[in-house]
Amino acid sequence: MIDLRSDTVTLPTQEMKEAMFDAKLGDDVFGEDPSINELEQYSARLFGKEAALFCPSGTMTNQIALNVHLQPGDEVICHREAHIYQYEGGGIAKNSGASVRLIHGNNGMLTAQDVLDNINPDDVHFTRTALVALENTMNRGGGVCYDFSAMEAIKKVCLANNLPLHLDGARVFNAIVKNNESTLDYGKTFDSISICLSKGLGAPVGSVLIGDANFIKQAKRVRKVFGGGMRQAGMLAKAGWYALNHHVERLRVDHVHAEQLANSLKKCFWVNNVEAVETNIVVFEVENPAEILVKLKSHGILAIGFGGNKLRMVTHLNISQNDITKACELIEKMK
Repeated sequence: MIDLRSDTVTLPTQEMKEAMFDAKLGDDVFGEDPSINELEQYSARLFGKEAALFCPSGTMTNQIALNVHLQPGDEVICHREAHIYQYEGGGIAKNSGASVRLIHGNNGMLTAQDVLDNINPDDVHFTRTALVALENTMNRGGGVCYDFSAMEAIKKVCLANNLPLHLDGARVFNAIVKNNESTLDYGKTFDSISICLSKGLGAPVGSVLIGDANFIKQAKRVRKVFGGGMRQAGMLAKAGWYALNHHVERLRVDHVHAEQLANSLKKCFWVNNVEAVETNIVVFEVENPAEILVKLKSHGILAIGFGGNKLRMVTHLNISQNDITKACELIEKMK
């Protein structure tokens, strides 16, 4: 099968496995796992921040960040299609007792005006607006990227209103590579950043939460409460360190592969529309999504439903050019 359901299905490369096998281990809850310390320090330096925290998943890093930034009864501004709202099991309400102000913008994107228009007045009748959260790239937007100036404009609104700005950067390196951006600029713009190591970067598990020293000190407490403290997890951290040092630039290959898939889908009579492709996600519309998924699978291709009449394909580390060439040929021949 050519598995295009998600970039979460990636498997560690042989070189990554060797790095994992050689990892030095210790008890991370005591702060004594050298491989985890190395990953956290490297990640923090990469974004010009003071500290970082290794966690099992991107959902956990996002939920920890929200819990640190918010108090029960507070409100976070985000897009209605944001991962923190759509795919984290109601964690904003359950974990932090907070409310959500949902924005209906194009492709999952917010503007500075969106944020400004949705900050509640300082009035006891309203929830206290306490956080703005962005997602880049935007999964539900089809992997599109923010223009960096748009994020900077949102940051200005946040500063003027004393609001922290969080980034769900599950696929932020796709955006950075696509637009030739600087990780240090991201560090200057966001108060907290969650990066995922187990999607396009190819690590088997793990995400890192990045911020200033006091923020991460508080985040460690929350991670403990959430059950995220791990012991000799350095083998997992070493995979993440390897991914950050060896798999970032190669994301460009995934972007090229996604374009090739999109071009083939555009030729198919059974595809009604293919959304614009910017990174490694291809979203397209069909009349009968369940039927098309079965047909694709019968041809050796795995895709995934994306709500309504939409299907999604995602390119990643374990998809070669030969795989893409074959997938494109099969897609174009499908009836």
